Amino acid sequence: MIKRNIFFLLSVVLVCFYTGNAQQKKQSKNTAVFSNVIYNGNDQIYKNSPLNQDEFYTPILQGCYPDPAITRKGDDYYMVCSSFAMFPGVPIFHSKDLVNWTDLGGVLNNAAEFNPHDTGISAGVYAPGITYNPHNDTFYMIVTAFSGGLGNIIVKTKDPMKGWGSPIKLDFGGIDPSIFFDENGKGYIVHNDAPDKGKELYEGHRVIKIWEYDLNTDKVIPGTDKIIVDGGVDLSKKPIWIEAPHLYKKNGKYYLMCAEGGTGGNHSEVIFSSDNPKGPFKPASNNPILTQRYFPKDRVNKVDWAGHADLIQGPDNKYYGVFLGIRPNEKDRVNIGRETFILPVDWSGEFPVFENGLIPMQPKLKMPAGATNKTGKDGFFPNGNFTFTENFTSDKLDYRWIGLRGPRENFIAVTKKGLQINPFEVNIKEVKPTSTLFYRQMHNTFSFAATIDYKPQSEKDLAGIVCLQNERFNYVFGITKKGKDTYILLERTEKGESKIMASTKIEIKKPLRLQVKAAGDSYEFSYATNGDDFKNLGESVSGDILSTNKAGGFTGALVGLYATAANDARPQ
Repeated sequence: MIKRNIFFLLSVVLVCFYTGNAQQKKQSKNTAVFSNVIYNGNDQIYKNSPLNQDEFYTPILQGCYPDPAITRKGDDYYMVCSSFAMFPGVPIFHSKDLVNWTDLGGVLNNAAEFNPHDTGISAGVYAPGITYNPHNDTFYMIVTAFSGGLGNIIVKTKDPMKGWGSPIKLDFGGIDPSIFFDENGKGYIVHNDAPDKGKELYEGHRVIKIWEYDLNTDKVIPGTDKIIVDGGVDLSKKPIWIEAPHLYKKNGKYYLMCAEGGTGGNHSEVIFSSDNPKGPFKPASNNPILTQRYFPKDRVNKVDWAGHADLIQGPDNKYYGVFLGIRPNEKDRVNIGRETFILPVDWSGEFPVFENGLIPMQPKLKMPAGATNKTGKDGFFPNGNFTFTENFTSDKLDYRWIGLRGPRENFIAVTKKGLQINPFEVNIKEVKPTSTLFYRQMHNTFSFAATIDYKPQSEKDLAGIVCLQNERFNYVFGITKKGKDTYILLERTEKGESKIMASTKIEIKKPLRLQVKAAGDSYEFSYATNGDDFKNLGESVSGDILSTNKAGGFTGALVGLYATAANDARPQ
């Protein structure tokens, strides 16, 4: 074991050495320094819905934190979400009360083991499951990774606060795996898969499979796989995309909960029961147990696409469910992305039902008994309207700052003047790791401002702010050169085609202040040469290209501090 660990560590050092050198060769010496970053969220719904002392807001994780899964050990709750090509992979949070959450970073944080460097933003890694096994006092995180040939993998730890082991590749296909441990200690994995060859009946026809899991070898047992749900609740109605399965046991019965209907407006959560973990499973007569699909599309303060859920018993012994949903803007565009919501669950009858999950959802909930709302204080993750200020002076960079397709540490350095970005020779429109430090857009109405100390040396140099949905849909707001002159420009890229929306010549005598402000679908980009008096660059522009409705995919918009030595945007 010692020899194997030494060999592994040596391998990681060598990989990091050569990877680091390769990145260094692609970096420009012309760095950009960012400081005094302020993100301010200001949605009207929170102004209209102030909290009482015993209330908290849902979503509990605003911004692109979809596909939540949750587990519990004693008084400790751990929740994971999808991250796609963002890095590190699989964000993980800790709570004692389901109200106040601490960001623990990402489970997959070693680029030598998880490397989405050549992955489109909506691929990478998604739909994790997390389960605590009391029989061996071990946590398991299982997920599908579309990078590096990994496929379905599992990682383990005795303590999520102290990091996770190396990924173990699992020998089955499909997506959305989760792991369940029975009272006798036996393990099972359930996941979404295609029907048996030649048995697909229609587009979107999927099945749920189960495997027995060997805890000693951390492998599925060959030949134990079985289809336990074919199509969904009622195959005759051609249900689509039965997925995100989770197994539970209560009062001697087994319950299988799944998402059904696809991740858009028909999304829902359904449940089945059986006397055996391998079925047969009978659907509940009152399915779906959670959905927002039955209500007028033009309803106020709309929450939609609800589903992809997981259940847990709360500190008050009441059940709760975490799930994804969206809060579109006034033009029904999904710029914030899919977020993590929570609702209490009534499991007093045979089947659980999400309380108020079948009526239009509201932003406030009663807290579990004994909880005190500390969100946004004492290091807890904020929600509602809030201001996040970053001066890059702390020893540890906030986990809300993320990289894309690679570690943020590959291109940043904290200096006395602020955060220095060492530009890669990579453009934001390439499917490669970019030298961009990203923050998730968490509100429909927000502002994001930063001071930048930067003087481009050539037309290949650019630094500033980027608003990104993906590599083919984004805005770049930055400083560059045209001949001997310095310009600030706004570029819109839609379907991979770029257009300069506005540009102007500027003289840089001291650091500039850059700002993007959004009010729903309307985005404004402005700059200040004296730090205070902002001038808009061009007119307001539409945030349509930052929405999944327009751009496709599964992620929410990101706002980033961007620098590149491969600029192709040319001022007019």
